Amino acid sequence: MKILFFGDVYGNPGREYLYEKLDNLKEKYRPNIIIINGENIAPNGRGINKAIYKELMSKGISAITMGNWVFGNSELLDFIDGSNVVRPINFYDAKGSGTLVINFNGKKLLIINALGRTYMNNSVENPFLVCKKALEEIPHDYSFIDFHAEATSEKVALGYYLDGLASAIVGTHTHVQTTDDRILEKGTLYISDVGMTGPLDGVIGVDREIVINRFINGHAPINKVPEGRRQLSAVFLDLELKKIERIYEYEE
Repeated sequence: MKILFFGDVYGNPGREYLYEKLDNLKEKYRPNIIIINGENIAPNGRGINKAIYKELMSKGISAITMGNWVFGNSELLDFIDGSNVVRPINFYDAKGSGTLVINFNGKKLLIINALGRTYMNNSVENPFLVCKKALEEIPHDYSFIDFHAEATSEKVALGYYLDGLASAIVGTHTHVQTTDDRILEKGTLYISDVGMTGPLDGVIGVDREIVINRFINGHAPINKVPEGRRQLSAVFLDLELKKIERIYEYEE
């Protein structure tokens, strides 16, 4: 089972750059399943809408994981049920599902999306226990977890906690790709953060002047996705051969 996963696709720049690069990456890696994190894929970087969802499906995207901005665009509430959008599994009561099983060539891939609690959302269920329960109760041959979390310590801890039980655990949310891609002791493929696909010269997807103003003055309510150079952050996973490879491309 070969998976190509794109980290946090941010706004129009991220979506457009993804489409520009997708065919070449398909040809190079020959993935069976393509997954993206789409919680920032709307034009303003908040959530996803139905038009973009349909566009992604037409491009051959198999599943869309989410995160803290899962319902940043309320339109998702109208079509998430029965869709290939996977919202955080540890929401107490929300529409949609935190898991998705995809059948490929007689094998079942279980996809799980989970939200971290440290520095993020203490009101959600414990991601460690919820993910383990899903892995133990839902029939599958392979499993893939997108752990959308702020703290690298929480991500690494989840990796070790589920090592040998999950086929692969990838981190998202911080929008900066880490270099700790590896095979854990019991065989789980792991990386703390895949990174972001979107604007290169902003601050994690937002116009840099807005973010700088927030740090200096403490308040800047607007959110603007900058134009200009773009980057693509992804990871290729071969679950049978136990292989993980970081992918990072950007415009000069």
